[in-house]
Amino acid sequence: MDRLGNQDFDVLIVGAGLAGLCCARRLASGGAFVLLVDAKKDLTESVHTTGIFVRKTFEDFDLPAGSLGRAISKVRLYSPSLKTVDLDSEQPEYRIGDMKLIYRSLLEECADLGVTFLSGTRFSASIPDKQVAGGSIVRLVKGRKRTDVRTKLLIGADGTDSRVARDLELDRNQEWIVGFEEVLTGIEGPREPMLHCFLDSELAPGYIGWIADDGNECHVGVGGYTDRFEPKTALSQFREHVVSGLFDLSNSRLVESRGGRIPVGGILKKIACERGLLIGDAAGAVSPLTAGGLDPCLRLSVYAAEIALARLSSDDPSRLRSYSGKMFRTKFIPRMMLRALFRSVKFQVQFEFLFWAITTWPGRWTAEKIFYRRASFPDVNADHPLRRPYVEGLDGHWK
Repeated sequence: MDRLGNQDFDVLIVGAGLAGLCCARRLASGGAFVLLVDAKKDLTESVHTTGIFVRKTFEDFDLPAGSLGRAISKVRLYSPSLKTVDLDSEQPEYRIGDMKLIYRSLLEECADLGVTFLSGTRFSASIPDKQVAGGSIVRLVKGRKRTDVRTKLLIGADGTDSRVARDLELDRNQEWIVGFEEVLTGIEGPREPMLHCFLDSELAPGYIGWIADDGNECHVGVGGYTDRFEPKTALSQFREHVVSGLFDLSNSRLVESRGGRIPVGGILKKIACERGLLIGDAAGAVSPLTAGGLDPCLRLSVYAAEIALARLSSDDPSRLRSYSGKMFRTKFIPRMMLRALFRSVKFQVQFEFLFWAITTWPGRWTAEKIFYRRASFPDVNADHPLRRPYVEGLDGHWK
């Protein structure tokens, strides 16, 4: 902590996951003096995400060279009785990212741009800085050492249960599921890159079980509401009774286990105040239905950085008013309706009926829209039409 000295920062970002790293990089490239902190000592430890990138993301964003696996164009859906239906696309729809490589590369880019990074450092609390409009004095803790840092803008990228959101009295995630997966290599036999999705009210209540396989690494996981299942037990049963029947796991090797909360309530409404804003999981910027959560994470982070730079250039904290989840929530309505449907399914027979519906023409069309539609999160920037009506309707007060 001594390296901070008496420095003041333009922006302090809490959380160095994908959202925090991308936001820090954009802010620093725009000339902001950025401090990035994370509670983990090593960003490559305890990775929480499967790392599935959708086509919209890897077409629009420059991800580190060599960080993406083979393209996946096929999705196979399974009923509880393991009946199947295949969805095929002419486009490469998914690629699994090497998240450790991505984190390391982004952190190196941030360092080259002058971002100050502190690992093993947690956010404790903040108070308004009376000397700077919209500024904060933030207390950070590293081991037994505490230090107070002054910043013009505080950004929470600190996950589903965000301490920054609580401190700034912003909206907080009220609905989430827990996902748990194992990353395997060494699976024998020819394998076509494919995303396998399993409907099962017992092994994945309210969500899905999955096998994300690009022919190299194989991610095997389950997700659901914790009041209905125990994730590790469900994953063990899933691997033993389902996955082992589809793949030869006899010589497979466990690379790592991953797990964590996944917010599924859609993007939150109040994600900014005059002292700061939220991005990533803290803002609920995750697909509320299935794969594709990293795309809204990246897009909202870039948009947040644009808003933050505009606020810093004018030194006017009211510029943050235009950063609101309200203008995005209508885009999530169809997925939220399907999320409600998944949440209501509690019996296998219901999922069997839902699977039958998918085999019909309207059902298949809907499924293809969910898995292949290039619109998981709206493109938006400071002058985007989606933003303009909302900003023009503000009356000068925080909503």
